[in-house]
Amino acid sequence: MAGLFDKQAEIYQDARPNYPPHWYSMLAALTPHHALAWDVATGNGQAALGVAEHYEQVIATDVSESQLKCGTPNPRVKYLHTPSSLSDDELATMIGDDGSVDLITVAQAVHWFDLPTFYPLVSRLLRKPGGVFAVWGYNDIEVTPTFDPVMKRFHATTLPFWNNKIQYLFDGYKTLPFPFQSVGLGCEGQPATLDIPKKLSFNGFLRMLRSWSAFTTAKEQGIDLLPPGIVNEFESAWGGSDLVRSVNYKAFMLAGKVKL
Repeated sequence: MAGLFDKQAEIYQDARPNYPPHWYSMLAALTPHHALAWDVATGNGQAALGVAEHYEQVIATDVSESQLKCGTPNPRVKYLHTPSSLSDDELATMIGDDGSVDLITVAQAVHWFDLPTFYPLVSRLLRKPGGVFAVWGYNDIEVTPTFDPVMKRFHATTLPFWNNKIQYLFDGYKTLPFPFQSVGLGCEGQPATLDIPKKLSFNGFLRMLRSWSAFTTAKEQGIDLLPPGIVNEFESAWGGSDLVRSVNYKAFMLAGKVKL
């Protein structure tokens, strides 16, 4: 899935919700050591910055150079470009020694991965015992009873333009393979459910939609998923373009450790 978000890197940074700080505190409390963390598919580094509040060094990697260029500098975060051409051994060497990583995180991205290749690398690099692997995502937004049905109808029009792997996300990671021992934050088939509250403007909402990979895929095929008529329908249901609303993103998380 290399390059999937290259073309909307700046929009992606501006539009997506911030993960609550207590999520990182919750994960940090699960690891006895806090020397090294790896944030995979870091994008603009949003999750890496949160992890860096609790770990001495965070290696933040992504296949997208344009996403990494949007990353916020932080003395504890080291951004690294990891093209898909890298071998597992080359990638592991960039991150750290085998069994040296205290926390591995993947935010809103693991559904795109080649899991049979990625999971053994996670198991190889995680500290044993004590290392924790956490993945999370969100797949829905709650605004108001008037707005939500409009959003549902719009979402249905985007389905032909998503990669098939997005189904894991649409399923709330309930169908995502996760062969790791539970640490109390969900387990395979039963992810923990979480909320991401956010103050969102109408223009911010539209930017979120335009950051979707499906929007870019449709545009490349000459299809505008947000023509003026749809935007007007959204604006009416929102309550006007000047209104800033309190919204809630429906999120989910799986966290575990290597089975010994």
